[in-house]
Amino acid sequence: MNTPALETERLILRKFTENDIEALFLILKDEEVNKFLPWYPVKSLEETKKFYEERYASKYVQSQGYAYAICLKENDFPVGYIKVDMEEHHDFGYGLRKEFWQKGIATEAGKAVVEQVKKDGLPYITATHDKNNPRSGNVMKKVGMKYCYSFEEQWQPKDFPVIFRMYQLNLDGNADFVYRKYWNESENHFVEQL
Repeated sequence: MNTPALETERLILRKFTENDIEALFLILKDEEVNKFLPWYPVKSLEETKKFYEERYASKYVQSQGYAYAICLKENDFPVGYIKVDMEEHHDFGYGLRKEFWQKGIATEAGKAVVEQVKKDGLPYITATHDKNNPRSGNVMKKVGMKYCYSFEEQWQPKDFPVIFRMYQLNLDGNADFVYRKYWNESENHFVEQL
């Protein structure tokens, strides 16, 4: 698949491999790291392997996609992940082990991925975060995304209502385009004064 490895000052962004299952387990088992994510923390290496096969191995056979392990240069050990989906929403998402929070790692990785998808001709990316997780929104702002609107969703598989903030970055010069699918699908949508 066309997922070129990317390098930044401190990081290597590359595909996950079967050898990363233990590193992925450390990321996915943490309650706090996964609190705002659309899955439950994993409980075992077996579950982690299944997650890897569904979310990474299956994507790597597609012709284009961005699903990276965030690795520190000094040891090439994954401490997080970052992705942009190829579906219509081009959803940008990321997660990091707690010990690596607030060191600018997600922002550094995010800028590299944004640069790559822009180079590859993606017209825009979107990202959403739970309004109770403003730190995630800070990463979106730092990579150049703009807040567009908020919407309520009955969140699956956890099945409770969440207010999400939707951010977007247009990469094709079309400054006025806003991806409105979440707005249209949610009965409760509004623009906050952030």
